[in-house]
Amino acid sequence: MAKRHLRKARGIGLLGAVASLLVFTPALYAQSASAPATKAAGSKPSDPSAAAQGDTNANPKLPTDYRIGPEDELTISVWHEAELSQGVVVRPDGLISLPLLNDLKVLGLTTDELQALLTEKLKTVVNDPQVTVIVKAVHSRKVFVMGSVAKQGVYPLGGRKTVLELLAEAGGLGAFAKTRSIYILRKTGEKETRIPFNYKKALSGKGDNPELLPGDMVVVP
Repeated sequence: MAKRHLRKARGIGLLGAVASLLVFTPALYAQSASAPATKAAGSKPSDPSAAAQGDTNANPKLPTDYRIGPEDELTISVWHEAELSQGVVVRPDGLISLPLLNDLKVLGLTTDELQALLTEKLKTVVNDPQVTVIVKAVHSRKVFVMGSVAKQGVYPLGGRKTVLELLAEAGGLGAFAKTRSIYILRKTGEKETRIPFNYKKALSGKGDNPELLPGDMVVVP
């Protein structure tokens, strides 16, 4: 008799466990299904400018007096004239090619000057042309880093850049770099000038941190 009651009790306990599992399973499923949605709702929206910041010479912040150079990428838009709106690359000879206008010399022009030139040229084929010119990417302005840095080589100079900024872009100094012997090699016409640069003083704000010019080479012994 005692054994019969024991088996009966075990059976009731098993049924109770199964019933509890059936009750809690839908709740657990609902909770797990809603978890990704809750995380997605709470996540920050992606920053559309993050991708653009990855490329230092795409959509650069240029000075207003920036002059177009060889290999620069331009975006030319003509209002309501899709066939005349396109991206172009400045050839090494300083020319670009556009429909109806053929070759145009743009080397050394500012974007405002090029807009005025295109507006005047297009008046013969378009009624009241509205032209916009944007420098999409700069390839004509370059600086160089040589010596004891993580990544020596050629770097774009889209806008203003100091020696410290360039060295940071190059991955920083090597372990055995001579911080007091760094110099900028600047060529003006046929003349080359060495401009000394003290890394530690510049980093502390007690020394000069020169702004680089196109063609400058920073040498880190």
